[in-house]
Amino acid sequence: MTFRRKLLAVFALTVVLSVACVTWLISAVTRRAFARSEQERTSALITQFRREFNRQGEEVVRRVEAVAASDAANRMALALNRKPSDSGPYFESAKTAAENAQLDFLEFVESDGNIVSSAQSPSNFGYPEVAVSSFPAAAREGAFLKQESLPDETTLGLFAVRTTRAGEHPIYVVGGRRLDKSFLAALDVPAGMRILLYQNRGERFSTESLLDPASATNAQSLQKLESLTGAVRQSRQEATALVHWSSDATEDELFHAIPLMGAGEGNNRPLLAILLMGNSRRPYIELMHRIRSAALMVATGGILLAILLSSWSAALVTRPVEQLAEAAREVTAGNWNARVEVAGSDELAQLADSFNRMTSQLLAQRQRLVQAERVAAWRELARRLAHELKNPLFPLQLTLENLIRARQQNPDQFDEVFRESSRTLLAEIANLKGVIARFSEFSRMPQPQLQRVQVNEVVRGVAKLFQAQFESPGQIRGDALRHTSKQAKISCDLQLDPHLETVAADPELLHRALSNLVLNAIDAMPQGGKLTLRTQNADGKVLIEVADSGSGLTQEECERIFTPYYTSKEHGTGLGLAIVQSVVSDHGGSIRVQSEQGRGTCFVIELPRAADTLQTRAAGKT
Repeated sequence: MTFRRKLLAVFALTVVLSVACVTWLISAVTRRAFARSEQERTSALITQFRREFNRQGEEVVRRVEAVAASDAANRMALALNRKPSDSGPYFESAKTAAENAQLDFLEFVESDGNIVSSAQSPSNFGYPEVAVSSFPAAAREGAFLKQESLPDETTLGLFAVRTTRAGEHPIYVVGGRRLDKSFLAALDVPAGMRILLYQNRGERFSTESLLDPASATNAQSLQKLESLTGAVRQSRQEATALVHWSSDATEDELFHAIPLMGAGEGNNRPLLAILLMGNSRRPYIELMHRIRSAALMVATGGILLAILLSSWSAALVTRPVEQLAEAAREVTAGNWNARVEVAGSDELAQLADSFNRMTSQLLAQRQRLVQAERVAAWRELARRLAHELKNPLFPLQLTLENLIRARQQNPDQFDEVFRESSRTLLAEIANLKGVIARFSEFSRMPQPQLQRVQVNEVVRGVAKLFQAQFESPGQIRGDALRHTSKQAKISCDLQLDPHLETVAADPELLHRALSNLVLNAIDAMPQGGKLTLRTQNADGKVLIEVADSGSGLTQEECERIFTPYYTSKEHGTGLGLAIVQSVVSDHGGSIRVQSEQGRGTCFVIELPRAADTLQTRAAGKT
């Protein structure tokens, strides 16, 4: 990834993370605000419900007390306390009194539990009231919640019990009002909320037991309240649940359920109803959608702005860096005079100035190094030349001295000594000519004429050149090294990569270098063996391997084998591998040796691809 893209990624990531954090923070604050608002509205509605419940209860108590204190009730009580008593004339009394007191329920019950009169269920006349034992305590309390069984239904109401003591035995007046949709409709429900009442009539949940004053939800959907009501019926505690009416999240409601208990003591109080208060999630969901939309818009705008800023910033930062990189490539290609323009005084300008100083110092050091290498090379050349010339000069001197002594001391034998000395002189002069020719050959290494070359073809040509010697042992003459040796049979194994890329090379010089390596391999296997020539692609380069199964080299020999004039052979000059290294170096490649004593030696040549070499050469020329 380029620096420009990295900078763009950093800017974009910063914008996205910032927008995401702000969005999360706003969402969290909004969520808490809505939760607090829902809690406050629910608490206010509960308070209103209880206030209305208490007011209705007080009204029921007041009306029941009025009925109990009426003259008709007192006369009834006096009549029923006389023996024998007859309750028949009072069959319609409860209905008349209920109409006058505007009560939905009203019954007169004797102290022994017999129902004297019932406004809501006249057929109960004369039947015993099961709950009469609780009437004395209820007469001293206020209103209470009670389920009333009617001929065709069971309903819920607010009841109060009062007594009429006009005789020895009291008459209980039990009256109340319905707790139905009209009661719920009288509540001032805030916008976005609604209130429902579930009458706990049986063990199983029934939508018919739900009182919805607005009738805004169908019965099938109300079935989704079963789990919430079931939890309240089981725990007899308040509960809260989110109800999903459909796949549209805006239709969700958060319901808070409150159990409504009947009269009784402690845990014996029956659960008669469940008050359900729903808060619509529409405002919250719509606001969250708007927040997300705004965040998306801000993030998109921020990313676009980040692209512009990163492009501008990257241009300021990467342009000097690119110039430095280009100058470094020029130095690598051989242009030691490459310079970078210095503008400003910031860190990049200081880096460019340091680069310029570095290249200047490198150029000066390179010039000094080249001069030192030249001096050392001439010294080594002079030493080697003196050494090579000294060996034949000593026999020449002795031969001439022998001729002079023979001429002076034995003139008669001079001709015979002259003939023998002449042969010696000619042999040593030829030796001198050979030494001079080898040094002249090493000094006249031409610069390679690069062209696209198929390495496999060059390797096949070298193998073909030595094919006869591989198959038939005999006298081998190496022109490059100019020596002969007796050679046993050698097998040649070609392992050539068919997909090998071309290289930029001088085919003649490359052929000559490989021939020298093959001759070295042949010399390393006097008893015969196996020669392997291998080519392959590796990391954008072309590899050429020349491996033998000879005796191998020592670590010291591997380190010094490419040094000019170093040789371990009896008749070697030490220039063969130096010539190979020079050829490979002139092609922009490298050569290394891998060897293990007793297991053979492998020379590995690495050459750059043709495209890379030609581009680098073209850049150096420009």
